[in-house]
Amino acid sequence: MGFVGLSLLVAVADGSLIASLPPGWYLSLHRPPGAPPDWMFGPVWSALYVMIGVAGWLAWRRAVSPQPLRLWGWQLAANAAWTPAFFALHSPPLALMLCLALLVLTGLTMRAFLRLRRLAVWLMAPYLAWSAYATYPHRRLLVAQPRLAPVRYEESIEPATALCFAAWVALDVIPLEASTH
Repeated sequence: MGFVGLSLLVAVADGSLIASLPPGWYLSLHRPPGAPPDWMFGPVWSALYVMIGVAGWLAWRRAVSPQPLRLWGWQLAANAAWTPAFFALHSPPLALMLCLALLVLTGLTMRAFLRLRRLAVWLMAPYLAWSAYATYPHRRLLVAQPRLAPVRYEESIEPATALCFAAWVALDVIPLEASTH
């Protein structure tokens, strides 16, 4: 069950980062209506990370090509990158782009898992739903506090570039491993 362990490692790493940072910046943000309360994040994400890990393990047991697991890894990487983007870099625009990339990658992962094991798809469904729900406050945060939107280019990425890159990697248009030819 290394997949569960890897998912929980992301949870612990992100949680440790959040705990090590002063809370002043986050507490100064005006959170939009509908944003989940702080106490909800720990229990929800703990359950989701276990479900993500089990889904990856179930797919791995039936996978005949590396693509479904590569997609699973990329969605987990996008998930892991969100916390530093938002809390350490204080970049809601970058965090929003990562949310959008995460939604695309999770959807592609679920589609790939559908060919392998339906239970893996069902285990990923709450994660997709929570990620979609979590994207709403990001967008509203930028609308409510426009001072957060203009960031230096090197602290952000263009939305289209991020989404296209994520999709290309997920679909193997951009191979990540070196060619052996």
